Parts: sequence; C-alpha cells; structure tokens
Amino acid sequence: MTSASGGADMVDWNLAVATATRLVRPGPEVSRAEAAAVVAELRRHALEAEEHVREFTGMRSSSLAEAAATPVLIVDRPGWVRANVAGFRTVVQPLVEKLQARRANSATAGVLGTVGEKATGIEVGALLAFLSTKVLGQYETFAPAEPSLEAPDSPAALFDKPRLGPEGPGPGRLLLVAPNIVHVERELDVDPADFRLWVCLHEETHRTQFTAVPWLRDHIQSEVQSFLAETDVDPGALLDRLRDAAGTLGGSLPGLGGRGESGQTSTGLLEIVQSPAQREILGRLTAVMSLLEGHADVVMDGVGPAVVPSVAEIREKFQQRRDRGANRLDLVLRRLLGMDAKLRQYQDGAVFVRGVVERVGMEGFNRVWTSPNTLPTKEEIHDPAAWVARVGR
Repeated sequence: MTSASGGADMVDWNLAVATATRLVRPGPEVSRAEAAAVVAELRRHALEAEEHVREFTGMRSSSLAEAAATPVLIVDRPGWVRANVAGFRTVVQPLVEKLQARRANSATAGVLGTVGEKATGIEVGALLAFLSTKVLGQYETFAPAEPSLEAPDSPAALFDKPRLGPEGPGPGRLLLVAPNIVHVERELDVDPADFRLWVCLHEETHRTQFTAVPWLRDHIQSEVQSFLAETDVDPGALLDRLRDAAGTLGGSLPGLGGRGESGQTSTGLLEIVQSPAQREILGRLTAVMSLLEGHADVVMDGVGPAVVPSVAEIREKFQQRRDRGANRLDLVLRRLLGMDAKLRQYQDGAVFVRGVVERVGMEGFNRVWTSPNTLPTKEEIHDPAAWVARVGR
C-alpha cells in the first residue's frame, strides 16, 4: 500500500486491518434485536450526555457547525480498528516522509521496505486486535476528514463503518464501542442503562473539550508531529542510545515503568529511545492528556449522581476492575503498551482538577482552556496550588 504522497508507507495498513479483523475475539452473545436496542440507546445517551456535560462544565461549542462536524459513531470491534488505522495514517505522516527520504538513498530500499511494511502491518494488526477488546469509547482527535463513513455492508447494518482514508486531517469524532460496553456491564453486573449513560458522560466530555476549545486539537497535533519529527530513523543512532542507557543503568535490564527496590520509578523502554527534545515534548503531552482524562472523570462523577441512579455502585466496581486488570497476561500487556500510564493519567488528572475547583471553582478552573500557556505543566498536575498561583487567580 502506498501513502498519500505516493511513496512507500511504513505499514501495510490494509494488512493491519485484515490481521486485526481475523484475530479479534468475538464480542458478547446478543440477539440482533438486542444489538439494535443497544446501538439506539447509546445514540440517545450520547445526545443526552452532551447537554449534561455543557451544563456542569459551563463549556459550549464555539459553533453549532463545529459540533455537528464531530460525529458520534457507534462501532463494533472491527469498526474501532478501521477508525484507528485511519487516525494512525494521519498522525504518522512526518515519520513516513523521513523514511521515504532515507529509502531514496538505499539500494535495497524497495525489497526491504515491502517486507518491513508487511511485517509491521501484521504487528500493528495484532496490537489493534488486543486493544479493540479493551476500549469502551474514544474521542479520535486525529480522525481523517470527511467523508468518514463507508456505505454499510447491507441496508440492515447496525454499526457505523469508518473509512480507512486517507483524506487528510479532520475535526475529530467520538467512537462508542458497543460490544465492549455490553461486555463490561455484564461483567460488573450493573444496570445496563445507567452504565451506558455513565460511559457516554465521560466520552462526551472529551468531545466537548475539543469542540469548545478550538485551538486544543491543533495544539496537540503540533506537539505530536514535533515529537515524530524528532524521531531518529537511523538504526545506528538508536543502537548507540540503547547502549548508553544500558551503561547508565549499570547493566541492569530496563524496566517497564514499574518501581525498583529503591522505590524509584524505573526507566521505561519508550524513554530509553527518546531524545532529550522528545522527552520535553512528551512531558507536555503527558500533562495535557492527564488534564483531559482527569477532567472527564470528574465531570462523569459530578453529573452522575443527578442522572445515573446507581453511579456509586458503578464507580466502585469499575475502579476495582481498573485496578486489578483481567489476568496476569493482561497486566503484562498493559505495562508493555503503556496502559498503566493511561490509568495514572486518570488518577493524577482528576486530583488536579478537583484541587483547582476546590480553590477557585469551576469558572476559575475553566481558565485552563484559555491558551496553551494556561495548560498545566507536568509538575503542576501534581501541585494544583502551583497552577492556581500562576494562572487560576
């Protein structure tokens, strides 16, 4: 498969989708009538959640047209895979261009490039097959531009079918993964209607964040592209960096973001292959993602008691599920894929948001959305008072 610019791509994206679709586990058993009812209810809850979130946060979309341009899609697991492949193709373009330039000077680039793209396509497909069973909902910041949907496979198709692209960057879209929502509500043994609305409140908060703050998407995209532009595609340079890291660690095997005997956080594999500039960018991205995730958790719990009767039971059971993971393999994969870091973002960000709101109220907190300069730093996420002292008053 070729990229939008006509050169070789890093990943055979069609093969990635085919691999993920073949490997993905089936969702929970439901009748067609039950599946149709779930899809319809999620669409209703998404609309209902939008108004609840706006009323609680005081955030409004900058324009009705912009809000309408960020659709809510109800997808199955293969649909989630297709949507994310389209997003990946959009976001990794700077890296593709660097590889294209490097291959142009290599005599073996054609053969090795084709083999590498197919191997990476299989790897990406296997990864997406695993992740597609874990995600309840997702605001896809880097969704391709419209048209974002393919024609349904049949007039009776239940789920939205995202296009693979590439059409270039678009305004974003919200995905709700219906089979996973049903799976978790059954596993937790909670009220289905309450759980579905509770999930929609969290995901709709993300949609509101991006539609009400016009500069936010461009800011994050700029940071991600800067991070990718700093990536060194020279294998020799990468090997040197790994050797330096091994020497710094005294010959010990790098950790995966856990804690060593001293109690200090061990060096993660991702951190080892980063340049100093990338670490700085990643620090800023970590802070803003912690803010977004924590804010969504706070809104979900703030709105919940008024509109979700069993919210206390849902929160308790869901948090227990988050903490323990599904099984030992699941715990290992969560660490390898950085999903543990994602859980810390929920926790750290929620502590920050609550700390700021306690000091200056929701209106004072909303100053965080004024500009990139008012976003919390990585240090301020752990010190709400410092952000209030700098911005919040």
